[in-house]
Amino acid sequence: MARTGNKNVQAKLVLLGDMGAGKTSLVLRFVKGQFLEYQESTIGAAFFTQVLSLNQVTIKFDIWDTAGQERYHSLAPMYYRGAAAAVVVYDITSMDSFVRAKKWVQELQRQGNPNLIMFLAGNKADLAEKRKVGFEDGEQFAKENGMVFLETSAKTAQNVNELFYEIAKKLAKASPSRPTGMKLHRGSQDGGRRLFCCSV
Repeated sequence: MARTGNKNVQAKLVLLGDMGAGKTSLVLRFVKGQFLEYQESTIGAAFFTQVLSLNQVTIKFDIWDTAGQERYHSLAPMYYRGAAAAVVVYDITSMDSFVRAKKWVQELQRQGNPNLIMFLAGNKADLAEKRKVGFEDGEQFAKENGMVFLETSAKTAQNVNELFYEIAKKLAKASPSRPTGMKLHRGSQDGGRRLFCCSV
């Protein structure tokens, strides 16, 4: 089989969800392989970059980790506008965070890009004994909304890399030979974290 040249795709990925659902922990686990027991709340949004190689495709993620507090909600469209993929995160030990996740999905459906690739992540799977949201509930909601569903644990790293690889695979499939229509952002190249803040 003739080898085709490598394809580079730059994709904007946004994480949305309630405060304390573990969005930042998931990103840090993926980008840096780290887990902090006490993660400070994100203010506004934080920016990370990470590169994944899949066969002939290299995906460079520009990851926007948004703040979960209600007071930052109005800023969210700034981050999900132009995104190629979104991960809506909830905490399996909190029914409230699952309800908020559903609202985020509805908002993305209303205002987002019709080609947006959406994932639902039930985080904190390591706290199964405190579970308030059943696996089937997450799976059912994701199915009804055309999303891919995974339960993850930033603490144990369960399904974290799988989540981002699945997103990368879908982006690679969806993208044309030349990455058109994807927002390009200048970012730090080292997987570093930059904070963007705002007046509230």
